[in-house]
This record gives sequence, C-alpha cells and structure tokens, in this order.
Amino acid sequence: MIEELIKIIRNRKKKPVEGSYTNRLLNDRSLIKAKVLEEINELIESVEKDTNKVHESADVLYHLAVYLEANNIKIEDVMKELVKRKK
Repeated sequence: MIEELIKIIRNRKKKPVEGSYTNRLLNDRSLIKAKVLEEINELIESVEKDTNKVHESADVLYHLAVYLEANNIKIEDVMKELVKRKK
C-alpha cells in the first residue's frame, strides 16, 4: 500500500496533473512544511483525545511521503536506515 502511494507521488512529480493537491504540495515548500507540522499536531491531539487516530495517521503518512519526495529523500533510503538501526 505505501508503495502505491510513493508511486503516485513520484508520478505526479514527473508528470504534473493540473489541479492536483499532491502537485501543489510538491511545488510549495512552505505549504508542505506547514501541512506536515499541522498533521503531526492533529495526530498527537487525536491520540490524546482517542478520536480519529487512523484518519490522522493516514494524513501524516501522506504528507510526510510528499515532503520526503519534494526534498529528494527516497523512502527506500529511510527504510535502509531503519534496518541498520535494528538490534
């Protein structure tokens, strides 16, 4: 599932689609930064209130994936780093 999300984001980056929210995020660094911070705060709040945790988690994953791609950070490299940290 995450692979499909990454594929879509990368495809939007290579072949922009007019009106695409993903493209808007990819092209506006201040917007994507603000959205990642906003979504993380919403997730924390939802966990504390025990509401909408899955919805907010999905928002965080989506916006973080776009943020990584916008900044040329490959999720594969992140995953390799996590494997190196395994004890």
